[in-house]
Amino acid sequence: MLNGIARLTAFTAHALLVCSAAALAAPPIAPVRDVAEAIHGVTVHDPYRSFEDLRNPETERWLKGQGADAAEQLAHIAGRDAMQSRIEELAQASGDLVRDIVRMPGERIYYLKRKAGVAQFKLMLRVGLAGPERVLVDPDVLAKARGVPHAINYYAPSWDGRTLAYGVSAGGSEDASLYLLDLRSGKPIGRPIPRVAESLVSWAPDSKSLTYNQIRANVAGAPESEKYMDSTVFHLRIDRPGARPRALFGPLVNRALKLDRLDVAGVIFDPSSRTMVARTTDTTLPEGKLFVAPVAALKARSIPWRQISGFDDKITEVELRRDTLYLRTYADAPRGRIVALDLSAPDLKRARMVVPEPKTGVLERFGLGRDALYADVREGFTTRVLRYADGGGEGVDVAPSLAGSAFGVTDAAHVHPDTFFSTSSWTEPPRVMRTTGPAGVADTGLREARMPPGAPALEISEVKVASHDGALVPLAILHKKGLVLDGSNPTLLIGYGAYGFSFDAGFDARSIAWLERGGVIAYANVRGSGAYGDAWYRAGFKTTKSNTWKDGVACARYLIEQGYASPKTLGIWGTSAGGIFVGRSVTSAPELFAAAIFDVGVLDAVRAEESANGVTNVSEFGTVKNPSEFAALLDMSTYHQIKDGVAYPAVLLIHGMNDPRVDVWHSAKAAARLQAASSSGRPILLRLDGQAGHGVGSTARQGFSQRADIYSFLLWQFGKALAVP
Repeated sequence: MLNGIARLTAFTAHALLVCSAAALAAPPIAPVRDVAEAIHGVTVHDPYRSFEDLRNPETERWLKGQGADAAEQLAHIAGRDAMQSRIEELAQASGDLVRDIVRMPGERIYYLKRKAGVAQFKLMLRVGLAGPERVLVDPDVLAKARGVPHAINYYAPSWDGRTLAYGVSAGGSEDASLYLLDLRSGKPIGRPIPRVAESLVSWAPDSKSLTYNQIRANVAGAPESEKYMDSTVFHLRIDRPGARPRALFGPLVNRALKLDRLDVAGVIFDPSSRTMVARTTDTTLPEGKLFVAPVAALKARSIPWRQISGFDDKITEVELRRDTLYLRTYADAPRGRIVALDLSAPDLKRARMVVPEPKTGVLERFGLGRDALYADVREGFTTRVLRYADGGGEGVDVAPSLAGSAFGVTDAAHVHPDTFFSTSSWTEPPRVMRTTGPAGVADTGLREARMPPGAPALEISEVKVASHDGALVPLAILHKKGLVLDGSNPTLLIGYGAYGFSFDAGFDARSIAWLERGGVIAYANVRGSGAYGDAWYRAGFKTTKSNTWKDGVACARYLIEQGYASPKTLGIWGTSAGGIFVGRSVTSAPELFAAAIFDVGVLDAVRAEESANGVTNVSEFGTVKNPSEFAALLDMSTYHQIKDGVAYPAVLLIHGMNDPRVDVWHSAKAAARLQAASSSGRPILLRLDGQAGHGVGSTARQGFSQRADIYSFLLWQFGKALAVP
């Protein structure tokens, strides 16, 4: 594996745009060892199947050589280092980053904060907004001690404020261990508990015990796809030193419940509730099963779990307050609705309506306060927080005077009469606000919002683009005011289109480095997103997945037709599941693009389910075992759709060697196939980072470096000099 991406000295400003290919050592050529399989009567070729064995010395040598070649070529792009300096300057000038805020009883406010110039987010606590800030967990201490970046993956403070549970992982792996900390003494409690990867950690009402989900230990010789099977929820008492955790819930614990092997569960508590709720998902889709039992049963020999819902009830979010369970469902409501279930008689048929399906917009998330429910409702690229009183009635915007989007902040114990929310817009840094009355709001001061000096005034257009079948795709376009639309502007189309995730209007100071150079950024909420609710999501799902990239191609054509870009100045970027969006857009319409960014992308959809996390995504993309889903997987698999002799655009493939979500061999296979097949002569670079994963937990510097490489690579391929603006 590589030890990060080495940086070489860039050319001076008067040098050539990039050094000649002859001046650099040629990257290694991938060995072809084709594996041909007949699947449902179709012969599927896999010339680089051997790359799936990342421990193979030959594979390691090839990856190392490819990574070194990419690092060298990227480092030699003129102005690349200046680009990174500018990105860092912009990010630091916009202030400290604050996220994952949790309000608790006693005016305790927990949050993750990364100060400008600091590598990682630290876990902070303050009591009251005027109280001093206290650092509870600093992952950089572990990073310095062990020589590997560490990150906080999740945290869960106890209700009484005396104990903290948190997960930390190394090198972007997300393979978190669970730590317990006594907040009064500052001393750890017991040893870290390994393989607690999910944030499914909850405290019992008395704060003397907690539950967590643990993945099974590796079994020698077991296939990777077994990793997340048969996980178990454990119950651990911390008031009894040396107490052993008790298996509480899971496929191997509750066989009478007939749980699926991929029913990954967490147990939900509320400090004022007599009931606990076990909720399962397959870690990919939010739908799953719900079970209830008395909290008092934690002291009993067996737990009388009672199932109250299943996958077909289409429940995607739950909140427990006292003895009422609130449920977001899209059953008979494709844009979402919220119902409440009295747990004294937990029959889903008796649930009462709390928030009906919006007449327009999409009800995406919700949270509870002391006497109200707060729902995030999307309209296009804008989301608003609406307050619904416990007695019912219409939702009221909590911040009607503020433009842009707003998102609710977690009130974990549901005890506060007001609410916190974060703001978001295309043109202003986010802030954390609070309500002060029926229509009043005030800045909490938790995040200092600063506009970087020299940032240009922007023009935003939100349009709807007709796709191949007439469906209207939401597209947001950002650029400097007064930009001439003559087709010469460096333009970047960004899309995702999976899991119902949609782009929101959001400010990213780093993107100013692109926009101030006359660049254009366009965000497409293609099918597979949740822009219009469940129906839009299902229209880019499994056998309808082709709409995702066909929508992307339609947006690319629109940007060219409207004069934002030309095929010489248009790039496209997709990340993770967005690898399908970018990869298939490029392979189906290569003539539209000069360059593409394949960022930790799903690129071999046919073989994906053989991997640890790939099998959990069968519910999103499908399985090769089903003939119709296999045909869709083959169609969405970029690797299998690359054709010999086609003039493909330049491609920068990005991957972390420790990626637990999309295996690095996805990028390796696609890079090797593109290098062998493309007739354009444009570079196909495989950028690797040995201390990164899927992007989660990357340091600030890793993020700056990657963004600089992306922007520099695109401008190089567009023929645009990287002069300092």
